[in-house]
Formats: sequence, C-alpha cells, structure tokens
Amino acid sequence: MKTILLTSAAILALGIHATAIAAEPAGTVAGTAPAADVEGGDEAGGIIVTGTRSSTARTVADSPVPIDVIRPAELKATGRTGLKEVLGQIVPSLTMPALGGGGTSASVRPISIRGLSGDYLLVLVNGKRRHTTSLINNLSRISGGSTPVDIDLIPTNAVGRIEVLRDGAAAQYGSDAISGVINIILDDAPEGGEFSSMAGQLYEKGGALLQQQVGYGTRIGDGGFVRFAIEGKYHDRAESSAEPIPFVYPLVNGAPDPREANADHLIAGGYGRSNIDKIISGSLNAELPVGDGLKLYSFSTLSYREIDDERGAFAASPIGYGGQANTQGFNVLPQLYAGTFQARRRIQEWDGQATLGLKGALGDWGFDLSTSYGRDHVRLGARGTLNPSLGPASPTSFFMGKQIQDLWVSNADISRDYDIGLAEALSVAFGVEHRWERFQNIAGEPDSYRDGGYVIPADGTPFGLAYGGRSPSPGLVSFTGTSPADETSISRNNLAAYVDLSTSITPGWFVGVAGRFEHYDDSAGNTVSGKFSTRYEIAPGFALRGGVNTGFRAPSLAQTGFSTTQNTVTVIGDDRINTTSKFLPVNSVAALALGAKPLKPEKSLNFTGGFTFERGPARLTIDAYQIRVDDRIVKTEFLGTTSNGGTAIRNILVANGVSNVDSAQFFTNAIDTRTRGVDVVAEYTVRTAGLGNFRLNAAYSYNRTKILEVIDNPAQLASLNVTLFGRQAQRDLTAAIPRTKVVLSNDWSLDRFHLLLRATRYGGYTESSNVAVGDRSFGARWITDLDVGYDLSDHVTLSAGANNLFDAYPERNGLIAYDGSGAYGNFAPFGFSGGFYYGRVSVKF
Repeated sequence: MKTILLTSAAILALGIHATAIAAEPAGTVAGTAPAADVEGGDEAGGIIVTGTRSSTARTVADSPVPIDVIRPAELKATGRTGLKEVLGQIVPSLTMPALGGGGTSASVRPISIRGLSGDYLLVLVNGKRRHTTSLINNLSRISGGSTPVDIDLIPTNAVGRIEVLRDGAAAQYGSDAISGVINIILDDAPEGGEFSSMAGQLYEKGGALLQQQVGYGTRIGDGGFVRFAIEGKYHDRAESSAEPIPFVYPLVNGAPDPREANADHLIAGGYGRSNIDKIISGSLNAELPVGDGLKLYSFSTLSYREIDDERGAFAASPIGYGGQANTQGFNVLPQLYAGTFQARRRIQEWDGQATLGLKGALGDWGFDLSTSYGRDHVRLGARGTLNPSLGPASPTSFFMGKQIQDLWVSNADISRDYDIGLAEALSVAFGVEHRWERFQNIAGEPDSYRDGGYVIPADGTPFGLAYGGRSPSPGLVSFTGTSPADETSISRNNLAAYVDLSTSITPGWFVGVAGRFEHYDDSAGNTVSGKFSTRYEIAPGFALRGGVNTGFRAPSLAQTGFSTTQNTVTVIGDDRINTTSKFLPVNSVAALALGAKPLKPEKSLNFTGGFTFERGPARLTIDAYQIRVDDRIVKTEFLGTTSNGGTAIRNILVANGVSNVDSAQFFTNAIDTRTRGVDVVAEYTVRTAGLGNFRLNAAYSYNRTKILEVIDNPAQLASLNVTLFGRQAQRDLTAAIPRTKVVLSNDWSLDRFHLLLRATRYGGYTESSNVAVGDRSFGARWITDLDVGYDLSDHVTLSAGANNLFDAYPERNGLIAYDGSGAYGNFAPFGFSGGFYYGRVSVKF
C-alpha cells in the first residue's frame, strides 16, 4: 500500500510539473482531436473523438451513435458558473432537482440523465476516466445512493469543448457508461489568453455571485505548448422561498407569546438555494514532442471548495414550535439557544486529478501509454448546533469526519489499420487497463457523536418544569458525526482488456464492434460486455444508424462500505419525534442478518436506432432508445420503524451488535428497470448580408422508466410484515423527474453584436408519498434565458443576461410543511428562487 501511495504521489507531481500533450488528432489511439478541428464549424464538420477509435475522422452527422458537441461559446452564454448547471441547460436529457435531499445531497446536487442517475454516466477528461466524488447521496430521493463524478470541480474556462455521447459504451470504456459518456476536452490553444469577470444575483432573493477567470497558453520546445486556467467563484445563499410561520412559541392561555414580536418567523432558511459556495480551481494542459513521432502529454486539475449549507438542518426551538408544545424540545438547551436556531453543515473539499502519458507510433502501430491519479478529499463539519447530551457545556462547532475517494488508473492502448479490400481500412484497436480505487470514511471528533449522559435538572424554570429528569439524545441536533463504529477503508483492483474494430464495408455503410472483459477482486467479480453499431447512408445526407450493446456498472466502493448513524425527525401531527437510524455496510454482520447480500454489478442491455438528415445548413437527428438495467442497486426502506418490522427488526439489530437504533437500511440489488425514450435535435443556420447570422436549434427529449421486477424479501425477513422497497421509492424512480424537455434557441450575431435566446420547457413531475393521497403533482413550465453581448474591440467583450428572464416559479402546491416550506415541492429542475441577472466582461490577450 505504501508503494501504491508513493507512486500515486509521484504521478501527481509529474502531472502538475511535466510538460506534455493533452490531445491528439483523430486517428490515434483513443485520442482527442484539437479544439481547432471542431471550432471551425457551427454545423457537423467538427471531428468527434468520443465513442470511436477509428482512424477515419468522424463528425456529429456521420457518427453511428448520437453525440453532441458543446463549444466554449455555448458554455459562456448560459450565464451559469458550474458545469452541472451549464449542461442542464444545454443537454435536454440531463436534469437536476432543486433540492437533492438531506445530508451532503443538499450541498452537492445529484444529476439524472436519460431518466437514470449520474452513476450511469461515465465522465472522461481528454479521453481518460475521471474519479468520482466521495460524497454519497445517501439521503437524496432522486439518484439516491449515487456517487457520480462532480464535474463542478473542473474549471469551466479550462474547457475546449464537451462531447456528449448519448449511448451505452461500457464495451469501449468500462464501468458506468450505461446511459452515456461525457468527454470534457481541455482547451489546447497553443498561445494567447483570456480574462473574464462575471457578477450577478437573483431578482428578489439575493444569492449574489462573483466569478473570476483567467487562462493563458504559451508555446514551449519544438511544437509543444503549456496552457493553464484558474477560476475563482463566490456564490451566496438565497433568501428562503418558504412561508413565515405564525407562531414560534407555544400559545400562552390561547394568546401569542409576547416574545413573538421579536422572533424570526421565517425559520426554513434553507428552502431554496441554501449554500454559500467558495471555489477556486485550476487546470494545466500541456504537450511536448520528445522524439521522432513521440509526444509526452500531461493534464491535471486541482480544486478547493468550501460550502456552508443552511439546509443541512431544521430550525429548532427549545420550548415550542409553530404554536404547539415541542415534545422533543429537551434536545435544544435554552442555555445555548434561547430561541430558534438553524444548524449548518460545512464541507471543505480538495479535489484533483493528474495524468501523464506518452503517445506515438512504432512502424504501422500507434500507441498511447498513460497513468492517472485522482482524489476527492472531504472534511465534514457543523456549526450553529449542539450535542445536547453534553449539557450546556456542549460546543457549537464540530468536526464530523472525512470521506475520501481515490482512483489510480493506467492504460495501454494499441491501434493499427489493415487494408482488407473494403471501402475503408479495417481499424483495429485493443488495450488493457488497471484500476485501483479506495473509499475511506473517517471518524470525527467524539463530541460529534458521543452520549455525554447529561440529565436535565428539575430547577423550576419553564424548561426544567417541562423536561426535568430527562436525558437528551446523543449526537448533534440534525447531524451526526461519523463514529469509529462507522469508519471504513476499502479498496479493490480491476483488470480489463478490450478490442474495438470498425470499417466501412461500402462507401456508405459503416460497421463497428467492440468487446471488453473486466475482472474485479471484490464481489463485482468478472464482467463481459459487447457493442455493435452501424450507419447506412441511403442517399446523400440521409442515413439510418443504430446499435445494440451490453454494459455494466460495478457497485461503487461507497455503496459497499458506507455507514452512518443519523438522528432524524419525524413529524406526526404537531409532534416532532426524534429517531436514530443507521445505514449499514452491506457486508456487515447486522446487514447480513437482515438479508443483505454482497453487491454485484448492475447489467444493462441497450438498443438505439434512428436517422440523420443533413442538407446544406440544416441538420436533423432522431434517435430512439431502450435501456434495460437488471439488478439495480437501491436503498432499502428504513427497517424497524413501527410500520415496517418494528420490534422484530430492532431485536435482530441488537442481537447483532447494533443497539440504540430505531431503524436501519442498506444497499441491495433489488430491481430491474426499463427506460424508453427518444432524442430529437434539429439545427438550421441562416447567413444574411444585412441581418447577420442566425443559428437556430431545437432539441426534444422524452424518457419513461418502468420497474419490471422487485426482488422478494430475503428469507430472514419472510415471516415479518416488511416492505423492502416501497411505493415512494419506486415512484421516485419513475415519476420524480420530467419525462419531457424541450430546448429552443437562437444564436444571432451581427457585426460586433451577438444575442442568444433560449426557451426551455420542463415537463410535469410528481413528488410521491407512500400513499397515493399524499402525491403532489407539478405542471410543466417554460423558462426563458437571454444573453446579450457586444464586442468593444477584437479583445474586449461586454455581456449581460438573465436566467429565468420572466421570473417563473414552479406550480404552487397548497401543502405547507410545519416550518413553512414546501409550497413549491423540492424537485423543480429549474429551482424555486426566481430569475437571475448578470453581467460579464471578457478580455483576450
């Protein structure tokens, strides 16, 4: 292990300091074409490199599977500052809920693409696998339990272009590539730089944003370059979109308490944008010829993010709440908080990845050798809260623990073309890959989880009269630090080999096949996947295309080893009931006693078929798809609650070493699903002499997921009245995100003036309950975005714009929670804080 860590550290150092090549023109092994090859064309003339290893250059229009290319100009014109939100505006099938859920999901929003969680989307940087986040979305309802790549930690000004492959590609790239692949290709312009500054805020609710970016490149050696980018961002939280509650304190003889006059009645401070984000990130992209036909390359990113999240906890009052007595008020000590308070989660995160490689040719063989190390290191904390079991001496700020995810991946890729008498040479590519990954969950300070044994004195005060003689709950109010019992450190190795063949049998008929074998040294075991794709040009500009592929997703290490003990609050009528729940590692003794089994890979079968039409400035692509995923990994329900196993479950937990816990859950391969959908993309460019140029774009996405099968309860629970995977969890997979999304845009330029107008229609969705009467449906909404720019000179551009120009909110639903939140639900993909305006200045040098 020391050898691995020392080697990884050396790789990171080389990635930061070495000079190298970031990308290679199409025709090299798994290469990435320079941005210049793509930037020339608004249309389909740009070379794409994702999803193909063919030596023949391919474009968006003649790709055998659907793919989109997103240019830097499109990234800037969104007015968004993180790649998640940028792609959420541009890519029709990608959505995010406004509020991801509790825990770290409230701070780092999960994504969904083609109706599937972000876990099923593989992210590459310059064609190389990116490491995932260490922050598991364990409390999120949408994409719950996922650990995707956090693309927000890649500086947006480092991007040369983004290629989005809308098809399964596990046979080519390995685990996770079920719903698609995003290849983020870094800017490789060999010289010149740009500085930009952006500021903005919400129309009415604050949320101030300030972003500064600078990038610069210079030539080195004989034909090499080095380019860096730095981005800094501060984004404030928004004012709450909740309703003020009428009473904070219990009524006094039927009348309001006199303290109400000075109380803050808007207590749901986190209902809306709840974070204060501070991010600084940088990247390095470089190449250096080192011999005849040889190029050394390196690229790396390094980011620091600090989040202060107000939504991480409920506001609490020691005596009463909402005009009624607080039956659990003994957990809030008046010596520390005399009125309501809002606990805050703090996240301090270092994230980086560095790649070093050598690329070239030996005779007729091309090769690419690379190694890459990435790490996401998160320190979790809390402030503005307390551990009531410690009494009035409790601190109010805590270190809650760490989560760390490591990835070290090395590749050897070989390619050659063979002339076998067909219309195009047979492209043969093969390679091997080794991956080592590790997940660590590290304990926090004892005060964040321990039971201090404090007993409330019956001292004659209102608080003492109400709760004297009672012992408050252990751990933090609203949070729980990681205890030694929840610590884990697990790792695994993976070996893979692939072969990728492609050719054109006739001038208009392309065929590609690929196969991959992978071996994991944990419960994921062995997997085999394959892909077949084809494109047949019926007439000039009109072609049919399609494919079939099998894929897989190995369970993440976080899903295997994650463990936490959480204090939660259930509201029954006007009472707030504190409960303690535990998320069990799937291989733990307690989980096995409840019927858990070692996690196995999720398996997929994808079909896609469609056509492309291109004539002059017009292009239309229509692609239908079906994705079946078997053995999907989901969280069980909370087992041990009164309605789900009750005392019988708690007795099993106690017998297996888990005491003082009201309920428990774990991950399991529980369901099979089928997602069907269609993607439509149309583009048309109009160039005029007097009115300028118009680039019109229309995109439509439809998908619908159906649950085909849910596993039976395990033998250990067969005799109990237990629901393993309930109605709400099932409907969150099938109804929680919009099934349809329409994006219409017009990019207009006239001399020095340019304008981008985009209208997006998000379809309706439902926030479900375990009973149908509790479901809440929200209708479709149109959201309009505008970006206007003017080039003062060839070097200076001024821009201004608005996201959600007309200040649209989700459909209002009458159900209001006890704290005043909930009128707009939680899942709105465009948020519920209204419009946002901004200004930006860019200077090229």
